[in-house]
Amino acid sequence: MGAEMITPILWIVLMFAIFYFLLIRPQQKRQKQVREMQDSLQKGNSIVTIGGLHAKIHAIDEGTIVLITDEGTKLTYDRSAIREIKQEA
Repeated sequence: MGAEMITPILWIVLMFAIFYFLLIRPQQKRQKQVREMQDSLQKGNSIVTIGGLHAKIHAIDEGTIVLITDEGTKLTYDRSAIREIKQEA
């Protein structure tokens, strides 16, 4: 059991490390940022949903939010449907 047995194991470990740092870790960071953004939602925030709806938050609950559009329509969405908080210009 010499170098010819250790080399394939090192390649597998190296491939896993590359896979982790290029794919898994960045995805975990993005998920954390999205979770923090969704946890920081407040009444009155202007938001964009994952479907592209632009609205303001009218009410917030544990898992859902009520949005109000410019026309005054109230819509209920899951909190996870919020893509971003728009910055007021």
